[in-house]
Amino acid sequence: MSFEQEWSAARAAAAANISTRLNQTAPTAGSADLALDQDHIGAIGSEAYQLHSRLQADGRHAATASAEAAAALSREGFGSGAALARANSRWESQVKTLTAACAQISNGLNYSLSSHRRDEQCLYAEFTASKLDAYLK
Repeated sequence: MSFEQEWSAARAAAAANISTRLNQTAPTAGSADLALDQDHIGAIGSEAYQLHSRLQADGRHAATASAEAAAALSREGFGSGAALARANSRWESQVKTLTAACAQISNGLNYSLSSHRRDEQCLYAEFTASKLDAYLK
């Protein structure tokens, strides 16, 4: 059997197994796939904001010392100076990326909570107005 034939057989068997398992899984009555718990989402957003703040304050803690050490090593002709400079640069890049991701998570969750709250208020107002219309007719 060639590799292509064996690979096709393995893919077909995996697809059949997944399809069988999905078809056998029945949803439980009354359970929701997604539940919005505003307190939980708010706590996650708060943690993301706190992590963002700590990263901004402490993420660059050794940047100056590392840059100075890299320069000193390079001046003395050590190849590790350039390696330390690259590591420091990569660290800076990763801290910026992680800080931006934490800010995006925090802002996104805050937006979701306020958007959900506004939607709930609109639905409540519409429901109340429709009940009033029903009573007035």
